[in-house]
Amino acid sequence: MAKILLVEDEKAIRNVLRNILQDEDKSYQISEAEHGKAAIDLLANEEHDLVLCDIKMPGMDGIEVLEHIKAKYPETTVVMISGHGDLETAVDSMRKGAYDYISKPPDLNRLLNTVRNALDRNTLEKENKTLRKKVSRKYQMIGTSQALEDIKEIIEKVAPTDARVLITGPNGTGKELVAHWVHQKSERSKGPMIEVNCAAIPSELIESELFGHKKGAFTSAVRDRAGKFEQANGGTLFLDEIGDMSLSAQAKVLRALQEGRVSPVGSDKEIKVDVRVLAATNKNLQEEIAAGRFREDLYHRLSVILIQVPALNDRREDIPLLAEHFAQQIASEYGNAPKPFSKDAMKALMELDWTGNIRELRNVIERLIILSAEEVSADDVQKFARK
Repeated sequence: MAKILLVEDEKAIRNVLRNILQDEDKSYQISEAEHGKAAIDLLANEEHDLVLCDIKMPGMDGIEVLEHIKAKYPETTVVMISGHGDLETAVDSMRKGAYDYISKPPDLNRLLNTVRNALDRNTLEKENKTLRKKVSRKYQMIGTSQALEDIKEIIEKVAPTDARVLITGPNGTGKELVAHWVHQKSERSKGPMIEVNCAAIPSELIESELFGHKKGAFTSAVRDRAGKFEQANGGTLFLDEIGDMSLSAQAKVLRALQEGRVSPVGSDKEIKVDVRVLAATNKNLQEEIAAGRFREDLYHRLSVILIQVPALNDRREDIPLLAEHFAQQIASEYGNAPKPFSKDAMKALMELDWTGNIRELRNVIERLIILSAEEVSADDVQKFARK
């Protein structure tokens, strides 16, 4: 149910606007303000989805109202209403955050289209905000160990910059969580985060995957396709398992990082891209460089900031928090109440050797939730943890 505020000093125009909007959708909740001060007072007491605001008003004019709304309620959409002589001001108001402007006298179709589009955008932005919160919860970093706190501190410092980050650590430690945290806390968080698992893509296809291709570039290229660099434009590209990338692809990635341009396979044209690159690997890249399997110049391009994610065995104090988190998450997925863990069960979990790290821990917790009785006991851990 959309809430719309009409800010207009001429009552006749307010009546016209109200009638048009109510004829369009009787569910619209419409408030009125005859001057800028009244509009500000209404907004302070009640949230509105859309404000239709006249530009020329006595006292506080529409531009001042717009600036106040954008400063105080940046998510509220504002459409300006302009007289014939106010068009230049109306266009300027869009530079200051107005969604659009409508000329007087209002054209019926123009007004309704603008209102519909503005409210649709509001709905989409709210859905995106909810989705971002869900994504944020999905990629939580659980724990209070000093090792994890050190990583969080590095992320807080590096995320607002555009510095490239190389994330290292054993399989299953949560390197992708670190990458998502860097993205979500960065200035690029509203842009896309595109992930590429370099180990999962055949070496002959990795260049097409990263840089795109033109139709006919190879047998199965039946249409033009944008690569991951282009898809991530304005956002973040996460190259997971970068240590498994072929030397040929490494050379092209290096060139893309140096020049900020990519060339699709089968094309002689270059595409400019604005991408922050994060990379991760479970390999020792210094050893890979010595063996001739990884380019040293690419390593130095990627490793402006190095983040080493510790093995779970090195942060055992986080296991109780992780176990409780996974237990609640799994119970929610199954539609059940979470099962409690006895103190002895937690102690038993902390004493196990977690070669598979956090990924293995989650699998064990799921197994225990399924197979144990009302409470997870130490005996359950001994019986089911390594099945």
